Amino acid sequence: MLIARSTYHRDSTGSREAPADLLADWGSRDLQSVVLAGVLAAVLTLCVLLLCASSASATGQASATTLVIDGAGDGHGVGMSQEGALGYAEHGASYSEILAHYYTGTALGQAPAATMVKVLIGNRVKTLPLESYVRGVVAAEMPASWPLAALEAQAVASRTYAITADAGGSRFDVYSDTRSQVYLGKAAETAATNGAIATTAGQVVTYGGAPAITYYFASSGGHTEDVQYAFPGGAAQPWLVGVADPYDQGPEHRWTVSLSFAAAGQRLNGLVKGAFRGIEVLKRGSSPRILTAYVLGSAGRTLSTGGELAARLGLDDTWAYFSVKRGSSVVAEPDRSGQPTPASPSPTTSLPTVPSGPGGGAQGPAGAPESTPAGGVGAG
Repeated sequence: MLIARSTYHRDSTGSREAPADLLADWGSRDLQSVVLAGVLAAVLTLCVLLLCASSASATGQASATTLVIDGAGDGHGVGMSQEGALGYAEHGASYSEILAHYYTGTALGQAPAATMVKVLIGNRVKTLPLESYVRGVVAAEMPASWPLAALEAQAVASRTYAITADAGGSRFDVYSDTRSQVYLGKAAETAATNGAIATTAGQVVTYGGAPAITYYFASSGGHTEDVQYAFPGGAAQPWLVGVADPYDQGPEHRWTVSLSFAAAGQRLNGLVKGAFRGIEVLKRGSSPRILTAYVLGSAGRTLSTGGELAARLGLDDTWAYFSVKRGSSVVAEPDRSGQPTPASPSPTTSLPTVPSGPGGGAQGPAGAPESTPAGGVGAG
């Protein structure tokens, strides 16, 4: 039977000398057991300390390793870039030329007279004449100080979107926020924006003689995107194809986000198997916007979409390239898309012209799901 003994006895004088009976029994089995137990306890303590040090080291390494995200643009990337429209207007393009550039193969037509728009404001649906509604949208979506041609292009795009949207089925046509386009009512109106609306009164973008839904967004980063890639489940539409956008030069034209591996792993919680190791892009759209990618972990990988990654990581756009920084070393993450980081497109001197086409009030061809925002206040 093991007799528990202390390894040393502290007497009243504070001496650390071993007791005489312990020294006398040094060779006994009981004493050997005591010594062995002490050794085992010391070994276990050392192992725990080593594990803690290893864990702390791993945590430190995760904190020291940074995920660097170089991206471009702000928004879904489909249709007209507001910053690009600004650039075109500053270079002398007319609103019809701007619209023809972003909405391929379209013409300008006329909305039916006396068209009304049903807007969901809070929990209440308000029915407004089309032109009245557009006056409350344009100044909310684009700075009134921008050139007239840009404001006119915004007026036509907002008007067309209003009559082709079907966000609420039979109950309402559009939301009053970025789920559709921002409507702030008479309080948003300005002389400049109302002038652009009056100049383009009733005009809408058409394709094949019918109004064609006109998505728009803040900044393209230099290239817009095909609608079926930006909105999963949406059908391809011939007027909503990616085009070069050489005059898009707004504040979100290029951007960089840096996150520690620990922070990135937290934001991607549920997608990371084990410890976060990085992101491998699999496929991109007609622009460099990410369609699919793997989230890499120490215990495996998880398939994700560009939209989910952008939402989780707090990115303005799915146009993103990933690299890993350790100390002074920066290494690009694996990318199977075959699309290298593109240079900004060179400005062009030629612009498409838009022919006048027949108007019509028929519902435009079905586009992406109407829950997808058309634009927002990003340009403002």
